Amino acid sequence: MALHTTDVTVGKHELGGKGLRGGQVGLLAIIVMGVATVAPAYAITSSLGPTAGSVGPQVPIVLLLGFIPMFMVALAYKKLNAALPDSGTTFTWASKAFGPWVGWMGGWGFLAANIIVLSNLAGVAVDFFYLFLADVTGDAALADLGQDKLVNILTCLAFMAVAVWVSARGLETARNVQIVLLVFQVGVLLLYSGMAIAKATGGASETAIPFDWSWFDVTQIPDFGAFAAGMSLSIFLFWGWDMCLTMNEETKGGHRTAGVGATVTAVAILVIYLATSIASLMFAGVGTEGLGLGNEEISENVLTSLAGPVMGPLAILLSLAVLTSSASSLQATMIGPARTFQAMSFYEALPEPLRRTDSKGVPRVAVLAAGGLSAAFYVAMRLLSDNVLNDTIMALGMMVCFYYSVTAFACVWYFRHTWFASARHTVLRLVLPLLGGIGLAVVFVQTAVDSIDPAFGSGSEIGGVGLVFIVGVGILALGVVLMLAYRAKNPEFFRGATVPVAAAAD
Repeated sequence: MALHTTDVTVGKHELGGKGLRGGQVGLLAIIVMGVATVAPAYAITSSLGPTAGSVGPQVPIVLLLGFIPMFMVALAYKKLNAALPDSGTTFTWASKAFGPWVGWMGGWGFLAANIIVLSNLAGVAVDFFYLFLADVTGDAALADLGQDKLVNILTCLAFMAVAVWVSARGLETARNVQIVLLVFQVGVLLLYSGMAIAKATGGASETAIPFDWSWFDVTQIPDFGAFAAGMSLSIFLFWGWDMCLTMNEETKGGHRTAGVGATVTAVAILVIYLATSIASLMFAGVGTEGLGLGNEEISENVLTSLAGPVMGPLAILLSLAVLTSSASSLQATMIGPARTFQAMSFYEALPEPLRRTDSKGVPRVAVLAAGGLSAAFYVAMRLLSDNVLNDTIMALGMMVCFYYSVTAFACVWYFRHTWFASARHTVLRLVLPLLGGIGLAVVFVQTAVDSIDPAFGSGSEIGGVGLVFIVGVGILALGVVLMLAYRAKNPEFFRGATVPVAAAAD
């Protein structure tokens, strides 16, 4: 059976044709912007501590295990992107496979994840901005300014405003900014890793531990709850490569370029993370005091504490790398939710103004919406949480597991008539996406159950219920409420008139 990839009609509209300008970015730019969205320097400094706190020295195997379902889902994305190329990605694909209700919630999960991470990115940028100023001026007091809530919030809003401004200027401007920032970021991470390993093996660190292959032994993780928490954090580390596919209508070579870019991005990120995490483990160990990765006092931004001991006078480069990582990702990440907002509006699942594009093909209203909602979320979390970065990372992991699993299952169901057409189809359209979807769904459920206890996150709670649970599950519940409200106002999409369920590909 041959797969028909010409199914471009979705009802009253056609896939594509949203006013986005094609041919703006090529494969290299897609990969650069994909890696920039993941923001390896920012992600590793935010997640290495909590991951080590959950699973101890088994960080490398958790990274590998977290990568496996993500890579399986990446293959599902690639297949769906080839058959149904659309900037709405999860929203459009789930709507075609399962109908408007699942599609809308899949799109909401994607939007919620991006809104959460945009706020987190801005928070990390603020911390490292003041740390960088302290390093440059020699005034250690400046580093503490980021802890003042009012200063923190105002600076965060300023970072978000700049990111929105760059995004509103179009992909070409964003691409040029990202290339410079990414080369610097990855170069500094590799330098840090090399210096950490050299000092660990040279006896320059009192907490150093020798490399051990047992770090790749999953059976040494204490229990399934710790494993699920570690996996959720690992999934956060890899999340963001799918942003490549939200630009599939604007790339040179269309869906093929975007699909290859997403796959290369995922593999490149794995290599960077393994190098950085192993080097950090060897230098700092996993103790709960001092520089140990299990020390809760430094877990929010591990590289802040390790930069000086590892890199000496070059530590300022690591601070600047994390600052540029979070800032560049803040800008790059705006691309995904803006295009999903626009796609959902285009298919009449959200208000009409969000679909508008300017003369350059930029969905500026959608960009403003993504930035505004992220800013509001950050302000709320900063006022409610004692450890806003850790809590939002945990909640983000739940959102990612939710919408990635929806996408994986959509791939399985959409291609159901081709499952056994060949061994290749069986593996790529049934086995791998199904296993990836199930794995992520299990992590989502386990994390949701565990996060009811405030001890799962920072200890912040409302009415005795952990803030991580309230944010993660509460945002999904809010999505249901908004979906029902919009259904009452504009039922066309929910009747299947704009994105009808597709017959299975054959």
